[in-house]
Amino acid sequence: MILDSLNNTAAYESLHPLFKQAFDFLKATDFLKLEADKTVLIEGKLTVNVANICGKPKNEAAIETHKKYIDIQMPVIGVEKIGWKAGSELNEISVPYNEANDITFYVDRPTAYTKIYPGQFAVYFPEDGHTPGIGEGAIKKVIVKVLVSDLCK
Repeated sequence: MILDSLNNTAAYESLHPLFKQAFDFLKATDFLKLEADKTVLIEGKLTVNVANICGKPKNEAAIETHKKYIDIQMPVIGVEKIGWKAGSELNEISVPYNEANDITFYVDRPTAYTKIYPGQFAVYFPEDGHTPGIGEGAIKKVIVKVLVSDLCK
């Protein structure tokens, strides 16, 4: 997991060949003007989802993991709290892996929580269990899906 300011993305661009393009898009786009929607930057490899959610309490947020995609999550309006637990420590699956949606849900609870403010981003790799959507009121956020397999190219 990575948490940082959009001002510091250059420090992470070398971690994945698509990170620079993802971060450039995040910095160049006025998400306040965009409706909730999906933008495909590279089919099957780099997708941007804008979502409007209602923040939920910690006890209603489920830990999730992904196998195929890395998440870059960034709130645009509101403060989002996201729980974290190492994937290697997740023990009890509540909803088995759904390949079409690239997601597994767990009963386990996070071991740490991080508040993410507009202008900041968090990166969750497949080994990072995370519980997004914790907060109060309306939250507008961006979720960038980056294909993991491009790490091997």
